[in-house]
Amino acid sequence: MKITLLILTIFFTAVSSVFSQSVIRQQSCSNPFIDSQVDSLKSLYTEKGFSLLREASISMESEYEMPVVMQLTQGSWYEFVFIGEYTSKLYEVRMYDYDEKMVIYQKKQWGDIDGNIINYSYIPRQTEFHMMKPVQVNKKKKKDLCGYVMLFRKNKEENHSTK
Repeated sequence: MKITLLILTIFFTAVSSVFSQSVIRQQSCSNPFIDSQVDSLKSLYTEKGFSLLREASISMESEYEMPVVMQLTQGSWYEFVFIGEYTSKLYEVRMYDYDEKMVIYQKKQWGDIDGNIINYSYIPRQTEFHMMKPVQVNKKKKKDLCGYVMLFRKNKEENHSTK
């Protein structure tokens, strides 16, 4: 019994070591221009009655999607924001539901007004996990591009009617 337990312990330690080495870890980044946009958007959405649920700065590589998974609640109103580096030429976000059906697609280019910011509203039909996949294309800087994602949810308004 002790030998079997020892063998299983060694096996699981070896397997977990192999898997931990192959995991890609998201790394954060910092960009003063993006940071100022983040602050402005947080204020704007807060004034409009939204709460920030999730945010992250992410180091990205040009032309590679960065998947972000989140559970969304049926009937809640969400606002998603992706901010890419100002020097990138193209920005895209695709969002998929649990069945891997694309439910959102947005694309912006460098010359567009607020071209490095993609934001959209979404109200899920059922409570389930969704995946947002932002990508940016930068011809000069291939690695260590900074990106920022935020997820907001509309606050439920209280009914103040008098009886």
